[in-house]
Amino acid sequence: MTLSAEIRCRTGGFTLDVALRAEPGEVVAVLGPNGSGKSTLLGAIAGHRPDAEGTVTLGERALGARVPAEERRIGMLGQRALLFPHLTALENVAFGPRAQAVRRDTARERAREHLAAVGLEELAARRPHQLSGGQQQRVAIARALAAAPDALLLDEPFAALDALTATQVRRIVAELRDRVAIPIVLVTHDAMDAVVLAARTIVLREGRVEQEGATAEVLGHPRSPFVAAVAGVNLLRGTGTADGAVRVPALSGPDLRFRGHGTAPAEGAPGSVAFAPAAVRLRPLATGAEGLGNADNAWAGTIDLMEPVPGGIRLTCREAPDIAVVCPSSTAAALGVATGARLVFHVDEGEVSTRSSE
Repeated sequence: MTLSAEIRCRTGGFTLDVALRAEPGEVVAVLGPNGSGKSTLLGAIAGHRPDAEGTVTLGERALGARVPAEERRIGMLGQRALLFPHLTALENVAFGPRAQAVRRDTARERAREHLAAVGLEELAARRPHQLSGGQQQRVAIARALAAAPDALLLDEPFAALDALTATQVRRIVAELRDRVAIPIVLVTHDAMDAVVLAARTIVLREGRVEQEGATAEVLGHPRSPFVAAVAGVNLLRGTGTADGAVRVPALSGPDLRFRGHGTAPAEGAPGSVAFAPAAVRLRPLATGAEGLGNADNAWAGTIDLMEPVPGGIRLTCREAPDIAVVCPSSTAAALGVATGARLVFHVDEGEVSTRSSE
């Protein structure tokens, strides 16, 4: 069944006004900063916001504001598993079928199948306090699916998990996507979730759609600085050159030139360049290499700002402060990266996306 929603709802200091569509077996990611309306959107689709206006359809069923959440056949999972503490994992998963008047033995058999699907059949007799956070979240996924929903809403389901556990649960969701063939809407603040799981991505800004489309397009080449910040990529504005590059003004020193895949702007026409901070490589500045001339995708810079990030350092240079660079800790140590150091920055052509703004 296709999930289609057009939602208008007052939240915080703005009005949420969003339309989305998710096909069977498709994951649609909804990205945006805190307070952009992501969770409100899911709550309205699930029937938890009676003040919401608009339409929600699931297959041939129209789910108006008067249709209560328990009758929508839409599963929802948030950051916390919210398992019943007095029930075993098996009974937690069997709860949905039992609430639908399924016989106890049939509900338990269905629960065992869903626990096996998330790799927890051997922990069926444990209660939530005997499970790790990741195990609890996997039980919650099994519980949502045991109720045989026609659509599934995931509200930042990996946010409360450590990195390793989050990776494991993402894999479970990916397998789920390929196996159950129901529409899934995934709300997240982490662009990596969209890259790994979603075919399409919507970016929200204060309740409105800032950009939507194929995930590779939205996150690979954002249309605005706001979306670039959400996606965690560098977005630079420039003009086309006669030889098919994009010239980007530097704060000081010579202009930068970039080549990449995509549509390069015509000579003198506006265009943009996008690439990930981690795609930038660093190397020592050789004697006599202060001026890199017209070298494409490379520039000399003086490190200006540095801050730690998981596994490395995020830094910018004085000459091009709009370009963020993420350098692995081992590389930083080997190169003696420090404020004031002069280095060469380079990004491979295959890592750069170019686009004409016309």
